[in-house]
Amino acid sequence: MSRSHAQMSIGQKGDSVKQTRSIVAVLKTSPAGVVDDYVRLGEMAGLKDAIDVKSTTILKDNISWHLPFPGANTVPWQLEGAIKALKNAGAGELTAVHNNTVVTNPYLGGKLLKLKPVYEKHRIPERYNNDPKDLKWVTYKPKAKMLVLDKIFPEGIRIPEFFLGKNIVHLPTVKTHIYTTTTGAMKNAFGGLLSTKRHYTHSVIHQTLVDLLNIQKEIHTGLFAFMDGTTAGSGPGPRTMTPHVKNYILASSDQVAIDAVAAKMMGFNPMDLPYIRLAHEQKLGCGNPSDIQLVGDDVSGVDFKFEVGDNAASRIGDVFWFSPLKVFQKLLFHTPLVYIFVFGSAVYHDRIWYPTRGKTTFNEWLDNTEWGSLFKTY
Repeated sequence: MSRSHAQMSIGQKGDSVKQTRSIVAVLKTSPAGVVDDYVRLGEMAGLKDAIDVKSTTILKDNISWHLPFPGANTVPWQLEGAIKALKNAGAGELTAVHNNTVVTNPYLGGKLLKLKPVYEKHRIPERYNNDPKDLKWVTYKPKAKMLVLDKIFPEGIRIPEFFLGKNIVHLPTVKTHIYTTTTGAMKNAFGGLLSTKRHYTHSVIHQTLVDLLNIQKEIHTGLFAFMDGTTAGSGPGPRTMTPHVKNYILASSDQVAIDAVAAKMMGFNPMDLPYIRLAHEQKLGCGNPSDIQLVGDDVSGVDFKFEVGDNAASRIGDVFWFSPLKVFQKLLFHTPLVYIFVFGSAVYHDRIWYPTRGKTTFNEWLDNTEWGSLFKTY
């Protein structure tokens, strides 16, 4: 792969483009230099211009699963690289904000995924949006017209008050997802901005992500994303995937563009993905690969040939979210009956899939890859 800072579009290698195009920086990296590469990546992608250095910056890591599994979660070198890049850009106070889900424990995840030692090393406080002592939830009335959130939450859209007037830096990974095909920067806002009732939105998840990006653009003083593809995930993500060492890292201030580039690298047409297409049409970012300015390594011909597929949990979800049986959604998912599905998902992922398949895959990655060796050092 050639490395160049020349302007080019991902769809039209080498074509001259205007500076007004959304910039996505991509680098091929290695364990020995990955943290420094993240710092350089931030510079290339315009981090300093994307954030308000006078405002607090929220670090929003991605804990898709509290159990360690390659490709599923923010990795410690990604977090450390982002912190160093922010400090290099002159950012002021940094604060981590975590979210829980009905099946993920962020407290356990921070320890097992080796993120907590990085926060402690750099003296960055951690807050949890599920803890009333840490964050207060307030009703927010968006200026932008909502596609679905105002209908799903007619009593009012509630968000963490702490998010208002602050920068946010998302830390997703390159992976597939059973409901959105791919997941990245836009999906990373899902857990932070919505409460545990976020599962109400699954049948309209693409529109929800667009609504959330509209809200983010209204409440944050700056938006940026560092995406890790050192080990990427293919299959029924965001958890039960097959990891693939790919050695790529990405960054951008355009949440739509970085997701589009990652989707194209994974082998998908970004504009075929509703959440990217809708955001592009609303001019919230650029989802058309031919209009994205790519800097760094040339990935115009990269195609991981990833596929999504299904697992036992996703097949059940498909039935109740997208089949004719979706008429029972309010009965099953808006009442205490939802805990039957929560329990089933937790048992399947944590007690069946991980012990029988996931842990073996993780240990093989840990012992037989350079990235696994780096993980051990944290």
